[in-house]
Amino acid sequence: MKRTIFSIAVIAGFSAASAAQSRPSDWPQWRGPNRDGVVASFTEPTAWPDQLTRKWKIDVGLGYSTPILIGNRLYMYSRQSDNEVLTAVEAETGKTIWQSSYAAPFTMNPAAARHEKGPKSTPTFANGRLYTLGMSGIVTAFDATTGKQLWQKPASPVGPLYGTAMSPLADRGLVIVHVGGHNQGALTAFDATTGDVKWRWTGDGPAYGSPIAAEFDGTRQVIVFTQENLVGVSAATGELLWKRPFTTRSTQNTITPILYGQTVIVSGLEKGVTAFKVMKRDGQWTTDNVWDNQDVSLYMTNGVIVRDMLVGMSHRNSGQFFALDAKTGKTLWTSAPRQATNAAIVRAGDVVFLLKDDAELIVAKPSASGLDPVKRYTVADSATWAAPTVAGNRMFVKDTSALALWTW
Repeated sequence: MKRTIFSIAVIAGFSAASAAQSRPSDWPQWRGPNRDGVVASFTEPTAWPDQLTRKWKIDVGLGYSTPILIGNRLYMYSRQSDNEVLTAVEAETGKTIWQSSYAAPFTMNPAAARHEKGPKSTPTFANGRLYTLGMSGIVTAFDATTGKQLWQKPASPVGPLYGTAMSPLADRGLVIVHVGGHNQGALTAFDATTGDVKWRWTGDGPAYGSPIAAEFDGTRQVIVFTQENLVGVSAATGELLWKRPFTTRSTQNTITPILYGQTVIVSGLEKGVTAFKVMKRDGQWTTDNVWDNQDVSLYMTNGVIVRDMLVGMSHRNSGQFFALDAKTGKTLWTSAPRQATNAAIVRAGDVVFLLKDDAELIVAKPSASGLDPVKRYTVADSATWAAPTVAGNRMFVKDTSALALWTW
């Protein structure tokens, strides 16, 4: 049963025009404006305070979805009982503007039970609409102003082994999601307005990492991990352009590809880190390795580019921060081991925010010689697997079931 609760007075102050526009401070999708974990505009404070200030905290439900920030509105996707829920709140106060939900019963794979049934996918905002992918694979479009559900696609009979985690990609009037499940999937482009299927690629089942869009040799491509491959397909037609076999234990391809100029950087569980170029040679698409580093490896932590360095956290040695030369792949440094099980990394100017899964936030400055921690804060009362959203002097943090605003 669909349900929408909203405040007419507040909605009246949020026009469709403002919903459709993008601001430097907005965080409209997974990993931010460019899906690379980088804040578009940031001014570092003269001095970091000894403690952050918590402005508000609200219960929103279970899940690891990143809060989406558009203007003065925050959107949170979560689970409450057997419903998947999208909530709009005032960014400054935490006051609920509207809430829209639908029934989404889901049985968690026992191997991942500790992560619970909440969504792992982050909503995507584009042209006044929000797009979500639920744990079982339900795809829904919402009006960002009112919360009205515009269209919805049911889950496939077979889902991924551990539930979905991919975040939808909005690109040139399309919403791109890999629907289906283990050995039965279709990378699908839906018309963003109507939900009609525009193209499908059925060459492999879905993985857990999210797609990016990039242009190589004049062709716009969607690059994404699948169950057993890394693929590039035409963003316009879904035609397979190139494919690189990529298998990990328990088919856990979880990383979002990283662009560094015209180079694509990827990694996976016990796969090291590899950079390659995509090119068209004699009329055929191909990929050539630029470098390969087996010192470190990314599992669930996505890295960021900082001044020609790739900064990340390897799953090896019980969690170890590192930096690689993004041009050559050379290991510049690794931190002491046993840092964290997982860490969400966001870059803002010369600063990186490292939010560990134990709710410790490290504000640090990486260089070619090491990681310089500036301050450490505790920003939640429970585990923090969701990536934070940073805007100005604000950080929005989602823990197991609550959402909070911290300022400095």
